[in-house]
Amino acid sequence: MNYLCRSIFCICSYLFIIAGLRGQTSDVEKKAPDPGTEKHIAIDEFPKKSVINLIDGWGNMAVAVNELPKGTDLGPLLIGLKDNLCQVPHWGLIIKGSLRVRYADGNDVLLKAGDLFYMPPGHTGVVLDDLKLLDFSPADEMKELIKHIDAKLQKQK
Repeated sequence: MNYLCRSIFCICSYLFIIAGLRGQTSDVEKKAPDPGTEKHIAIDEFPKKSVINLIDGWGNMAVAVNELPKGTDLGPLLIGLKDNLCQVPHWGLIIKGSLRVRYADGNDVLLKAGDLFYMPPGHTGVVLDDLKLLDFSPADEMKELIKHIDAKLQKQK
């Protein structure tokens, strides 16, 4: 049994070392990173200036970190879109709080802190508890949604 454990350890160590070396190159071969490929930002440093805060250009995706207070109903901002619902797909994580999502077919889903989600097109939501969420969406579609929401907010002023 001891021999088997040592053998497994050696094989795993070997594979780990090989995997680590596979991506390495010599100093001569290294090139400056392409500024359009790698993106990162601390979640606490994410911009917080808009109703929907996002950064686009992440491989044709937009990343958003948003905080909304309890009672926020997204429905009024979506009026005028197809079926008066958000038509942008979202993939994400509920960091804090809870959100009731309603889909075009009438189904309701409760998303709460710790839940990973995929929201297909055709949804709206109401914040049940102060919410913080992270989501990824197609950048071009999100830009169109933001234009629509900005126009709605301008009319309210």
